Amino acid sequence: MFLGIDVGTSEVKVLLLASDHQVVAVAGSALSVSRPHPGHSEQAPQDWWAAARKALGQLRLSHPAEMAAVQGIGLSGQMHGAVLLDANDQVLRPAILWNDTRCAAECSEMMAEMPELADLGGSLAMPGFTAPKLRWVARHEPAIFKQVAKVLLPKDHVRLMLTGEHVTDMSDASGTLWLDVRQRQWSDALLALTGMTRDQMPRLVEGSEPGGRLLPEVAAELGLPAGIVVAGGAGDNASSAVGMGAVQPGQGFLSLGTSGVLFVVTPSYQPNAASATHAFCHALPGQWHQMSVMLSAASALQWVADLLGAANAGEVADKAAALGLQDRAASPLFLPYLGGERTPHNSANLRGSFHGLSFDTDAARLGYSVIEGVSFGLRDGLAALNAAGSEVTRLSLVGGGARSAFWAQLLASALNIEIVTHADSTVGGALGAARLAWLATGASLSAVCVPPAVVASYQPLPDEQALLAPRHARFHHLYRAD
Repeated sequence: MFLGIDVGTSEVKVLLLASDHQVVAVAGSALSVSRPHPGHSEQAPQDWWAAARKALGQLRLSHPAEMAAVQGIGLSGQMHGAVLLDANDQVLRPAILWNDTRCAAECSEMMAEMPELADLGGSLAMPGFTAPKLRWVARHEPAIFKQVAKVLLPKDHVRLMLTGEHVTDMSDASGTLWLDVRQRQWSDALLALTGMTRDQMPRLVEGSEPGGRLLPEVAAELGLPAGIVVAGGAGDNASSAVGMGAVQPGQGFLSLGTSGVLFVVTPSYQPNAASATHAFCHALPGQWHQMSVMLSAASALQWVADLLGAANAGEVADKAAALGLQDRAASPLFLPYLGGERTPHNSANLRGSFHGLSFDTDAARLGYSVIEGVSFGLRDGLAALNAAGSEVTRLSLVGGGARSAFWAQLLASALNIEIVTHADSTVGGALGAARLAWLATGASLSAVCVPPAVVASYQPLPDEQALLAPRHARFHHLYRAD
């Protein structure tokens, strides 16, 4: 057995994987996000560990024999979050998350001071990244900044609880803007830009390599064997790629989670700052990937579901799916920038809007507008990846949005590519983490990273594309007008 732990924004999810590739069990524990000021997004690192313990406790109760047979643990997690620790590994303040936009000014300063930053770090300086967060802390919370002995990423704080070690992997480290992504090592020049040093960074390992051993006392609590390997793991997107078997150039996936991500494996390091894409290390040695990111994806559908008083986002999606083409054409257009945007606009101040509201607008049309608007944002992201040199004809759909066949079909038509779903599409990050644990025990890539069976395939539909084409053109016009 192999155990994957995925530290998400809304949930910590854990997964047991057998050596015949069968997912034996999945459990989760919900998380909440604190927004103390406009543009701020924080979580208490202690909550991730508490949620992980709760979810793992569920597995111990339901599958004690399988937990006792676990040979390795892998970690996946939300990227970019800044966990600040003092010399005694005590948390100094709530973690500043990936969707926090408070440090936009610091990003502008960093780009002005080091124009070569994007080539070295793989991306433009954006507010979600870790490095500008520390520059913000230095300016606004200097007493805390002076106490920072280590900076960890979210999944690596859970690793600290599991192993007692400060370690991260190349894919997650790529999202800090402190890594020389081409050389796969910390950059003294990038660290100096935010007043940091290598001593404050965790040890670097590849995602498929050992990144610590499970502490005896933790093993006893969770019903796991003491001393088993804890793999380097990966940022959530690279981990999802491993889970979907996207480990060769040209392979990729589309994630519909809190954020929306297009991920394509590349044969080499291919930065392209002009298109506001990210060029990061993959979770596997000697591999890189390109990524476009939009900040509000399935979370936008949940937002409108909450406004409408719906039981859940799925209820709104079902109502939208029942609309005919004529009703869709009469639906408002939605700009999905509820909390700023990354690719391709790179603006922390951008905000969302509905256009074309009328007395005929009902819950179904609003739901459709949001699903379509997010799909248009992802289409813009794919165009940015194409401009950066990536080519892709098929994408696996992962994340919570993968539950909607309607949305999968709309994405196929909007992006003009084949979209496929898998039985384990909603647990991609946790599945990838378990696979990385498997690799860290010495297993081969060909034996572990096989693509999961396709459950459904969605091809572009001409009548749907005929509907979407003029609406996408209007969508772009509205963005420029705003």
